[in-house]
Amino acid sequence: MRNLLCDDFQAAVEECLVRHKSVLDVITKFQESNARVSRAVAKSVTSCGCLRVNAERQRIPQDITLPELRDYMDSHLDGKLCDHCKDVVETELGHNLFYISALCNLMELNLFDVILKERKRVSALGVFSFQ
Repeated sequence: MRNLLCDDFQAAVEECLVRHKSVLDVITKFQESNARVSRAVAKSVTSCGCLRVNAERQRIPQDITLPELRDYMDSHLDGKLCDHCKDVVETELGHNLFYISALCNLMELNLFDVILKERKRVSALGVFSFQ
């Protein structure tokens, strides 16, 4: 059974994408959207101040197990996105998803299948999936 939300989104992207049909256009727009997500998060810290980065070395006890590691890792974020910054970050993430979907379309991949495969991989590998 396919996920209608992903399929509908991917179809909508296919209908909208006219000007940037080249794979080169899509991957460069995808990179640009990645930068805009980063910029939106950075501006929530530097311009708005609703978030604050409080980064320091992660303090991990030597005698813990790998599953316990999650309890000792810090995001280095203090605060919460205000409504304005939340809207901007959500918008930029939406654009990012648009270009991911556009790339899937060009490569004849189904976005939902990509998500399912990654979910299976992450579930199977657990904490070892991104080391």
